[in-house]
Amino acid sequence: MILPPVRDPRFITIRRGGTLTDTDHHLLALWAASCAEHVLALFETVRPDDPRPRVAIEHARAWVRGEVTMMQSRAAGGHAMGAARDLRGPARHAAYAAGQAGVVAHVAAHELGAAAYAIKAVRAAAGGDRVAAAQAAGRRECQWQRDQLPDAIRALVLDDQRLRNDICWSVFEV
Repeated sequence: MILPPVRDPRFITIRRGGTLTDTDHHLLALWAASCAEHVLALFETVRPDDPRPRVAIEHARAWVRGEVTMMQSRAAGGHAMGAARDLRGPARHAAYAAGQAGVVAHVAAHELGAAAYAIKAVRAAAGGDRVAAAQAAGRRECQWQRDQLPDAIRALVLDDQRLRNDICWSVFEV
């Protein structure tokens, strides 16, 4: 569960009664797509013939450009999560990251899901029995993600990480 029980109005668009602008919603979707794409190879090396996670990331970006509808991006995200279901480890987490990126068009707060699953994927790939190595890899991934944040949404995302770190497996501790 990566969403809080009460939705944060900062992640609800203005037209739906929140405070999120369309511009910032688009930036959140692009950032989530970047986070997911950064770990996508962890899925594609296991399932090179399954395009669903890559399609979800592409749909997130296409939604920002106005080339697909919110429903199309959301559906692509759901299909990417379907690609994850029978997998374990890094490939599973990478597919979930892509799925979360795809559904940001529908619910902006899924942006943190894409980031959290990407960190879980990197941790799983680096860890094995080495907890310290997994944690270090996760911290590097988290820092990489933060380095990708546009200034316009940086404070929002960093505060969201602080508020939801506990329900996101505590992956945002750098």
